Amino acid sequence: MPYDVIIIGGGPAGAAAAVYSARKRLKTLLITESFGGQSIVSDDIQNWIGEPHISGFDLAQKLEEHARSFGDAVEIKMPERVVEIKSIKCSENRICDFEVKTEQGNVYEGKALILAIGARRKKLGIPGEEKFNGKGVAYCSTCDAPLFSDKKVAVVGGGNAGLEAVVDLFPYASGVYLFNRGDSLKGDPVEQEEIKNNPKLKEIIFNAEILEILGEGFVNGIKYKNIKTSEEKVLPVEGVFVEIGSEPNSEIVKNLVNLDKWGQVIIDAKHASTSHPGIFAAGDITDDPYKQNNISAGDAVKAALAAYNYLLKREKRSPAAG
Repeated sequence: MPYDVIIIGGGPAGAAAAVYSARKRLKTLLITESFGGQSIVSDDIQNWIGEPHISGFDLAQKLEEHARSFGDAVEIKMPERVVEIKSIKCSENRICDFEVKTEQGNVYEGKALILAIGARRKKLGIPGEEKFNGKGVAYCSTCDAPLFSDKKVAVVGGGNAGLEAVVDLFPYASGVYLFNRGDSLKGDPVEQEEIKNNPKLKEIIFNAEILEILGEGFVNGIKYKNIKTSEEKVLPVEGVFVEIGSEPNSEIVKNLVNLDKWGQVIIDAKHASTSHPGIFAAGDITDDPYKQNNISAGDAVKAALAAYNYLLKREKRSPAAG
C-alpha cells in the first residue's frame, strides 16, 4: 500500500509537515539525510519563535524529537538521500501516485509529495571557509548578524544579497567591509545609496578575489587579491558573511514541476501547491522570497493541510485511487 504522503527533507519545513500530516492521521513517510537543515551549523539562532537562543544542533534535535513523537504515524528513513522521483499510475486528469527512489536503493510509493529539500548556499571554495563555518563564517545575515555585535565584519558579494547583508549588519557590527569581484555593484541602486551613506560602511573593495579566510579557532582575517593588479592584502576582520546566492535542491523534480529561472519550485502561496497535482513544496526550495526557518515551517503546515484536502478530493474523483 502506498503512503498517503511522502515528505522529503528534515529541516524546519520537513518536520512541520510531518507533525501536521500525523495530526491529520495520514500514513506518513519522512525521508531525510539528517534533521536541522542549513541552520545546523549556527551556534546561536535568535529568531526561532519561542526560543530566544538556540543552537542549530539543539534545534535539529528538537525537530527530530517532535517528528518522532507520533510513533508509527510518521515513519522516518534516515539517513537516506532521494535521487529520483517519478509519477506513476496517472489518470487522464493527472492524478498520480509517486515513486521515490533513494541512494540506498530503496523505493517508496506515495499518493502525495511534500518537497522540503531546501537549498544549498553557494560557497567560495577557498581555504578556511569550511574550517571556520559557524566560527565566524556565516551565510545568513538575517539569522546571524546579532552575533557580530561590536565586531568588524566582511561581506562578500555585491548583488542584492550582499547589500542586504550589509544593511542587516549595520545595527550590530562596529564596521562593515564589502568585497565585490567586479568594478561596480550589481545590487539595487537605492540600496547602494543606503549603504554608502551609512558611516559603518568602512570600504567597498572592488575587483577583489577572496583567497583565504584566516583565523585561530575563530575568524581573524580575510586574504584577498586585486584582480587587476594582482596585489594581495590581508584585512583583519572577526566575521565573514558569504552572500553570493544559493541554489535550490530542485534537480530531482525539474521534470515534474515548474521551476523559475533560478531553479526554485514555483508554488501557489495560498496552498503551497506546485504545477503538478499532488506535489506540494515548502521552504528554501520554493520561490517564496523570504528564506527563513519560521516561514519554511509555516509554509510546510500549509502544504500538509493542502495535501490532506487533496487526498480527500482525490478519493472522490479518481476511481483508480487506492
